[in-house]
Amino acid sequence: MLLSTALLLLGATLRSALAVTIPHDTHDHTHVEHAQLPGEWYQPESHPVHKLFRRAPDDGVRRPAVGSPEWAAPYPQGLPDSSQLPSAWVDALNAAVAAGRIPDIPQTTLPPTPNPGDPVNPVYPPGLNPIGPEICSATYRCRHADDIWDAPDGVFASSFDDGPLDGTEELVDFLTANNVQTTHFMIGLNILQQPTLFLKAFDAGNDIAVHTYNHPHMTTLSNLDVVAQLGWTMQIIHESTGGRVARYWRPPYGDSDNRVRAIAEEVFGLETVIWNRDVNDWRLASGGTTPEQIVTEVTEWLGGPKSPGLVVLHHERTEDTVSVFTSAFPLIAQNGWRFESLASVYGGGSYQNAQSSTSSVQRASIVDGAEGSDTPSNTTSTTSATTTTTATSATTTTAASTTTESAGPSQSEPANSSSVRASYHWTVSVALGALLAALLL
Repeated sequence: MLLSTALLLLGATLRSALAVTIPHDTHDHTHVEHAQLPGEWYQPESHPVHKLFRRAPDDGVRRPAVGSPEWAAPYPQGLPDSSQLPSAWVDALNAAVAAGRIPDIPQTTLPPTPNPGDPVNPVYPPGLNPIGPEICSATYRCRHADDIWDAPDGVFASSFDDGPLDGTEELVDFLTANNVQTTHFMIGLNILQQPTLFLKAFDAGNDIAVHTYNHPHMTTLSNLDVVAQLGWTMQIIHESTGGRVARYWRPPYGDSDNRVRAIAEEVFGLETVIWNRDVNDWRLASGGTTPEQIVTEVTEWLGGPKSPGLVVLHHERTEDTVSVFTSAFPLIAQNGWRFESLASVYGGGSYQNAQSSTSSVQRASIVDGAEGSDTPSNTTSTTSATTTTTATSATTTTAASTTTESAGPSQSEPANSSSVRASYHWTVSVALGALLAALLL
């Protein structure tokens, strides 16, 4: 009898142990395996993002309705003042600087253009190579190993920039009618000014990501101004989605480098997303392209190789920019592509603390949750955040290379991986011990 009981205990325990998921290494976008277990954050608890955004749906705190004056009151009405940032954001930046994790790269400048609004590349001081490993500017098509440029093979990773704007309603209605979702890289100030359109996109189950607060060239900004652009956008998304913490951001104009990238990652836990195809729909308003030209070009992409997958830059600025997408949409499936929301295809959830816009939200740890209010106060730390320290150069590739180098697996194991493995081995040991005891009896 004891032996039978022990065998049953062993079988049940081993099934439980084997069901535990042992996470893969992070930052392997080629294999799209990431470390996040159900009920856990994407970033380890040691990351400062846990303390910056602590709202949870069931925390008992009454919050104003999205779109109400009380909801809008904490946010900048225009360009954020970097001298009035929440102290926790500045402290997190200072800690990253002091640890040598923010490269000391000078800010760029924008050269004058004959026509305002014309595309222009930011310029680094003389003697600096924007495609070198020390800077690795995405504007100049340098591919940092941690950035996302490509989708998994055969995947059309859908996303739209600049919303919520005039094209958002038509876009969301079209996606809903076709039973698909996308990722909206949204501008913080636009969310503040268009809360109804924002909620329409979110309530339809689409993923929400960061596209800065005012759409600047990010490499032209100081460290504090970079924090302001990312932080206020993350905060308004956090407070307007039931406590979700954005996981992805896309720099306006694709303008990022090792300094900006490091601030996004080290302070806010954000992953940088660029693109490998640009439909140039933003040129429609100036007559720089036509809907027919765009559809023709997209048709060529869709008929081409499926490796790598497509990360296409679309905009939801106007009904015209959305219409070129809806016109080409049937061609995606017809050419054998799998249409997915970009934020959902890389593993680990669309948000840092939630699998999707419809899943449950994982609150921060009990210790973090006890540390004061969820809403940031406009108290600025007096510690300087503008002095930076040179960091070790990251592995990079450039668009000029004949072979595209994909991100390799991290050499360090994710923070939650060791605890899962330990739990696995402990459980198996207990089960085997019980069996041995029964046999001896």
